[in-house]
Amino acid sequence: MNNDHQQQRSKWKPFQLACNSVVAGLLLACSAHAAASVTNPAIGQLLWSEEFNGNSVNTANWTAQDGNGCQINLCGYGNAELQYYSPNNASIGTVPFESGTRALAIRAQRQTVGSNSFTSARLDTRDKVQVQYGMIEIRMSTPALGTGLWPAAWMLGVSPQTWPRNGEIDIMEMGHKASSRAASGAPSPDRFTASNVITWQQAACVPGNESCAASTAWQTKSWVVPPTSLANRFVLYRMYWTESEMRFTLVDNGVERNMYDAPLPVNSTALQAPFYLLLDMAVGGNFTDAASPAQVTSTLPATMYVDYIRVYQLDGKGAVKLGNQTLPEVGKFGVFTDNTVVNSKLVAGTSSDIFLWNAASSGAGNTAPYEGSNVIAWNYTAPGQWFGGGVQARQARDLSNFRNGTVKFRIKIPANVSFNIGVGDTYTNQNWVNFPANTTAYGLVRNGDWAQGSIPVSTLIGPSVALQSMLDVFMISSDANRLPASSFQFAIDDVVWDSGSGSGGGGATNPPPSSGPTSVSQLSATTLQFTTTTGSWADVHYTVNNGPQQNLRMRLDGSTNTYVAGGLKIGDVVRYSFTYWDTARNFAVDTAQQSYTMK
Repeated sequence: MNNDHQQQRSKWKPFQLACNSVVAGLLLACSAHAAASVTNPAIGQLLWSEEFNGNSVNTANWTAQDGNGCQINLCGYGNAELQYYSPNNASIGTVPFESGTRALAIRAQRQTVGSNSFTSARLDTRDKVQVQYGMIEIRMSTPALGTGLWPAAWMLGVSPQTWPRNGEIDIMEMGHKASSRAASGAPSPDRFTASNVITWQQAACVPGNESCAASTAWQTKSWVVPPTSLANRFVLYRMYWTESEMRFTLVDNGVERNMYDAPLPVNSTALQAPFYLLLDMAVGGNFTDAASPAQVTSTLPATMYVDYIRVYQLDGKGAVKLGNQTLPEVGKFGVFTDNTVVNSKLVAGTSSDIFLWNAASSGAGNTAPYEGSNVIAWNYTAPGQWFGGGVQARQARDLSNFRNGTVKFRIKIPANVSFNIGVGDTYTNQNWVNFPANTTAYGLVRNGDWAQGSIPVSTLIGPSVALQSMLDVFMISSDANRLPASSFQFAIDDVVWDSGSGSGGGGATNPPPSSGPTSVSQLSATTLQFTTTTGSWADVHYTVNNGPQQNLRMRLDGSTNTYVAGGLKIGDVVRYSFTYWDTARNFAVDTAQQSYTMK
């Protein structure tokens, strides 16, 4: 399972939900009449804004992408896009066509980087700024598009689940194919702007659409054709969002026009969770009429400008959260249990999902629970084929307090079946341990009856799984080297992570501040670089003036990890610590917290 899909603008021919179609009521059908809250909104206080007035992009809010998608095994970002995203193409500057206005400038140009003929920029607020409900207003301009440019302001759900289960909200996008604009009568791509909402739907699980992505914009009016070209002039894009409805509009010269004919009722929990913001301008790809560099007719270089983004309360609703909102679990964390006393736990169908990966080999079983009234019971019916499944959290879980703890589980499985138990993080790192057939391993007595296994967390996560951002908190699979030779039933119950301390102790080794290959260095009045020389992965955890804690995977080049924190000022107190893999001693180390005052 690859969770990097959630970071991409995902337009690769999703199954489309049409209004008044047989599946229109499933997710976000066009409603017959508008509700008062989004059509006659009461706009309240400003909750958060990004004015883009500084000297450079505020890295406390934004991360600039660096790559063409291949770095996350998704070349072309899933859409056959032609550009390489470079942080050098994003800057804050003066707008040439509006005197006195400073704005974020995202520049696309003809520039060869590797196999890419174009460069551009993409910024996002993942793990830095999350929005849930309210009215989002974006003042922006787009260049003359020609054929090939694809500017967008959009959002993705913070859930670590793969796209489209995490949800996608496209507040605005332009650069559509001529065939997509045909129904609108728009004379050019500069006079057509649209919105869209995409999420997972069972009805969308059809051949050719294995992602089960469902789009509200299919055969539905979701656009505005302005009276004049949008090129090189500012307009407002608005999204009105409550727990029950969404409305998208364009405000042009004081006139507000609806993208959709009516508000969209929110009938998916994915669209009731926080989302983070993205701004980009792609070049070419499936969404446009430019499948190859030769088909790009856009005048380049070209720049899209974002003057500001503001989030307001809407009818008293709305929240903006800063920093990584994943709080560390403590004590005992229940993955799947009814009666075991735990500090917190996942609930299947509410805060977790149970996945059976190979329906061709396995189905529902009838084994009775070990405890309580719930059990994960499967029936393996295809000898010689693989099996597997697991429990996946709907939100990332910070299990860093469990590094010296254990994962305990009950299982009932024939003694002659060899299997693996594994876990995975939101970075797509996984690790597995093997339970050989007819052998007692990790305390699991193999007699075919209910028994308990207890795996040290340090063993289960291996050298690369990041405990502070866990997604697949329990997985089971067949042993590829010894597939079952006969049918059988098996069941799992009472899965619990135990830190070894009722209050969540069990922390890792804390060397004194002067030891360990870690350091900080101030690069400028606004930036601080964190460094480790561990030769393997490392994370940095830091706060600024006791604000929200940031938890970030550092960039590894050779044997050195670095991360640069920006947006700081003289006098700011930065408190920080590291988690790194000690390759010599083969375990992870959490360093003691230290502090640095900006000079």
